[in-house]
Amino acid sequence: MPVKGMDHFTVLTDRLDETTSFYAELLGLEVGDRPDFNFPGAWMYCGGRPILHIVAGRPLPAERAGVLDHMAFAASGLSETVAALRARDLKFDLRQLPGSGLWQLFFRDPNGAKVELDFESSESAPPAV
Repeated sequence: MPVKGMDHFTVLTDRLDETTSFYAELLGLEVGDRPDFNFPGAWMYCGGRPILHIVAGRPLPAERAGVLDHMAFAASGLSETVAALRARDLKFDLRQLPGSGLWQLFFRDPNGAKVELDFESSESAPPAV
């Protein structure tokens, strides 16, 4: 059974509106159609595909980050994204991979889930603060 690609990630939350706004405003994901489940949540879309499922109304694990280390998205607009994180006063870690020069930007969502955004090496470093 070969894997063809990643379908979606699921984030559990007790702050549905804040989590949905976070991914919409910061990452540009769009809230879209979702089946009529018997629990609250949202499906966030990118390029017409529901890539992030947000589930509310269930008990959360004691360790908020769970066993998933992080989710990664291909992204563009490194300087603008760093500015948006700074405007929200969110802590982040920015690294550039040796060899390839790929930029990796790590931060946490409102639920403690670690998010990674990967930017092409051709993007300019963001201004220092």
